[in-house]
Amino acid sequence: MIDGALLLDKPVGVSSNAALQQAKRLYGAAKAGHAGTLDPLASGLLVVLFGEATKFAGPMLEADKEYVATLQLGATTATGDAEGAVLRTFAVDVAESQIEAALARFRGAIEQLPPMHSALKREGVPLYKLARRGETVARSTRRVEIYALEMLRFAPPLVEVRVRCSKGTYIRTLGEDIGAALGTGAHLAALRRTASGRFSVEEAQAPDALAAMAHGERNQRLLALPRLLEGLPRAELDAAAETRLRNGQVLQISGLGDGLCALYRRDGAVIGLGEARSGGTLRPVRLTRRGAQAAEKHR
Repeated sequence: MIDGALLLDKPVGVSSNAALQQAKRLYGAAKAGHAGTLDPLASGLLVVLFGEATKFAGPMLEADKEYVATLQLGATTATGDAEGAVLRTFAVDVAESQIEAALARFRGAIEQLPPMHSALKREGVPLYKLARRGETVARSTRRVEIYALEMLRFAPPLVEVRVRCSKGTYIRTLGEDIGAALGTGAHLAALRRTASGRFSVEEAQAPDALAAMAHGERNQRLLALPRLLEGLPRAELDAAAETRLRNGQVLQISGLGDGLCALYRRDGAVIGLGEARSGGTLRPVRLTRRGAQAAEKHR
């Protein structure tokens, strides 16, 4: 059984699930998931999780993301991207200085209205399915954080920007809002995810490249379970403490701040995730099965 992660460079025109299923077949994995979907229109980093690594999707979904987005000024569309019908056209007569000023308005904490063409659900139905039926429902704004927003290139009517943002940020909505601020309208012409947390697309491989590799070389692309937990506070447990934790007991442990922490055996094997609290307690959150091995053990 494979327990580890794969950094996949998803191509344009392929759904995240299709890319996931291809990777699952290549590795013969029994269980697989991913840490954050990408629309078919988008390319870039898709973190694929195999086996016990799927238990760590939560913290990875919470991680900041980075994108390179190409905005097309001069037109709004029904979907906010290039796949939708054009709703309205505008003249594009803006200078780089105006774009820089508009971008500055969206750095920091902002309120976003989730688009109808999104995977958010209303009574169990994804909004994009309602949108395809011509339905619109009320949505609440949500606060997101734009940590970095810079213009990389301006070739009218296209503007290429780099965005570093918090989870839950809709780049197509950000593009529409920038277009509204400029008075030119805008929609998302292209999108590439370049980073998720500490993982970069530069480390990723395209599905076709993986398929062309020999078995041993392909397995070298897997990341072991400890790589997924890097950056979290670490606690090592002896066998007795591990057994108590697996039985659902709360442990008394000192030296950990509040929040998630990575749990290891003394030999370095991953036990899972725990939650430490200020009173010096540690409770289990997501634990690997006994005997789970890091990805290197399968090479």
